[in-house]
Amino acid sequence: MTRTWPRPLRPGDRVAVVLPAGPPAPPLLAAGLDLLRSWGLRVDPVPAGRHPRLPYLARDDAARAAQLQAVWCDPDVAAVLCGRGGYGALRVIDLLDWDAMAAAPPRLFVGASDITALHAALGPRCGVVTLFGAMVATDAVRDPQAVEHLRRALFDPPPVLDGGPRAWTLVGGRATGPTAGGTLSLLAATLGGPAVPPPPDGAIVLLEDVTEAPYRIDRCLTQLLRAGWFDRAAGVVLGSWQDCGPPEEVLDVLADRLVPLGVPVVADFGFGHCPGQLTVPLGAEVELDADALTLAVAHPGRGR
Repeated sequence: MTRTWPRPLRPGDRVAVVLPAGPPAPPLLAAGLDLLRSWGLRVDPVPAGRHPRLPYLARDDAARAAQLQAVWCDPDVAAVLCGRGGYGALRVIDLLDWDAMAAAPPRLFVGASDITALHAALGPRCGVVTLFGAMVATDAVRDPQAVEHLRRALFDPPPVLDGGPRAWTLVGGRATGPTAGGTLSLLAATLGGPAVPPPPDGAIVLLEDVTEAPYRIDRCLTQLLRAGWFDRAAGVVLGSWQDCGPPEEVLDVLADRLVPLGVPVVADFGFGHCPGQLTVPLGAEVELDADALTLAVAHPGRGR
């Protein structure tokens, strides 16, 4: 099923910052809210707090789920931006009323890292393209390049994404299809849950991770392979593998597990836990050119 692109933002739009996972550092949250206001956006207040016993969670599961559902179902909210990841998104997936959320008008949804779990459920269940990119209560708000990539994705989505000078071809070729993926370890963690459907036919899979040793990357990829997650993949785009061990060892694992798929593969495309991170769409129809190192994105009014 083709997903809807929510309309781009305009100055004066109302946006909401949600905390479905971990609690942000107050200075980073304040900087992120100031950034959004500097773009001419109206920003909802962000409920503060932590879970009473589990300090790695921003409030209890029910409160985090209720905040996300309330703003998603509010017709006046043009975008929902996750403040940070950490851990906790998996805990709220089964507390959301997916029928109510699917009935709400489409709007932009942004997050990365742990928020992968919500992308995997919310995008297909609500039929919308979502954005995997910089979060506004993280160090990314102090990264001018990452901020500009986010701003453009929100206000003026680019027709072509370029992996930048570090990107390179692991397996050449071209492929078209809808993007799917995010942070590898979170994708593996969603397997078996009722709220998360498998990737669609012909998916262009986007993968990245942080602080996962090569053997754990191997384990997650093997888990997804055994579950048939890659069976219908048409291409793979790899982002950053920050602090995952020696790069050559990480590459050996990625090549060993993914090259046998026989589909185009690009490495170091510049999204994920890295400086200057790209904001990339999930659920969007794209054309991957693994030789030119580009993703051409089909967007309403732009073509591909």
